[in-house]
Amino acid sequence: MGNHSKLQDKHTDFLFRCILELKTVEECYDFFEDLSTVAELKAMSQRSVVAKMLRDKHVYSDIVAGTGASTATISRVNRSLNYGTGGYDMIFSRIDEAESEENGAEGVQPQ
Repeated sequence: MGNHSKLQDKHTDFLFRCILELKTVEECYDFFEDLSTVAELKAMSQRSVVAKMLRDKHVYSDIVAGTGASTATISRVNRSLNYGTGGYDMIFSRIDEAESEENGAEGVQPQ
């Protein structure tokens, strides 16, 4: 866990409590469409994809082509991956685990 002192306050706590109440992707679309601009949401989604591509060892040129992100954005995300709080790694591990469980369940055929 990182030091969140620059970010943490009662308003941010409330936002995160709201996010934790979301149950489905559709609920996320509804909430974030109301909460943010299209540009803000696109920027966050782009950074998450850039982070995943960096974690999966894609080179910058492939990430630019695949996401439209600038090399400055890619560098900033890469810095967060390497020196940040570990938030990206935590989430990607959970997603990988969930996908493995889903794929494992699909691979089991009923007798």
